[in-house]
Amino acid sequence: MFDAYANDDDVLNVEGDALTVTNGTTRVTLSGTLALTRDKCGLAAALALKAALDSVVQKLQADPHLPARIADEPDEKPGVVDNPFR
Repeated sequence: MFDAYANDDDVLNVEGDALTVTNGTTRVTLSGTLALTRDKCGLAAALALKAALDSVVQKLQADPHLPARIADEPDEKPGVVDNPFR
């Protein structure tokens, strides 16, 4: 079961990897393209997506200190990596 905002590790793949739901403690990210076909596979994909979004909505509604907007996180500064082929 997808537990929204619980950690920075969980990734839910829907319909293989057509759509990914990536968990984070400050944001949940949806990536990809998902076709919800009118068949059992489409139903399974829709239910998986619904469960993930239900978790997001439940966590957001339950937070009494929900800010109007979170601050954008700065990009990580690029580091220098030694060339392993030298």
